[in-house]
Amino acid sequence: MIALSAAFFTVGGLSGDGVSALMVTAMILLGALLTFLFSAVLSKTWLKGESASFALELPPYRRPQIGKVLVRSLLDRTVFVLGRAVTAAAPAGLIIWIMGNVQIDGTSILRICADFLEPAGRVFGMDGAILLAFVLGFPANEIVIPIMLMIYTGAGAPVDYEGVSALAELLRANGWTTVTALCTMIFMLCHFPCATACMTVKKETGSVKQTLAAIIIPTLAGLVICGIISGIAALL
Repeated sequence: MIALSAAFFTVGGLSGDGVSALMVTAMILLGALLTFLFSAVLSKTWLKGESASFALELPPYRRPQIGKVLVRSLLDRTVFVLGRAVTAAAPAGLIIWIMGNVQIDGTSILRICADFLEPAGRVFGMDGAILLAFVLGFPANEIVIPIMLMIYTGAGAPVDYEGVSALAELLRANGWTTVTALCTMIFMLCHFPCATACMTVKKETGSVKQTLAAIIIPTLAGLVICGIISGIAALL
């Protein structure tokens, strides 16, 4: 989000660090506003009547044992989260590689899928490559832009960018505008959580419905906002 803001929101042709910072701040504030809004709506509808109390029972105080703290933190937190990430990332990595390297009539499956999603992407101010990158980035949100660049460049593996200027040049060469960048940033903020987060929601709530809600609600919110921005931009 910071990279896209720095690449597309400038002042007078020069890098507008202040404008970029304001854009990122606006995204954070929008996220907080949507969180409060949907929390209020859900509390009065779907979750109405459910207890929101939280009780914490404090155990007897004992002097911390550094070794035990480090071991338990490693096992209970790091290994647990990494295990979930690998469970989702390994199959996804294989799928992405196959889609990027297997061709049909000289065109990669990745490019074919991106072209198929192109009309839907345009409706929401983005393009097919962006939508496909978000879908394939479900295991880890960090790979969304590398997958996007992989599609644009026709590479056989996710591509990283060497700097903001290089990123901006590549994206503009593939039809990006300020509206595209804005809609992509908003969808970054409002799309479904990554696979590890979804698995955690399922574990903590024990509910498939609430897990699906955690996926569907923010995604729909992001698409609606992007659709409105795209529609307004088309009229101007």
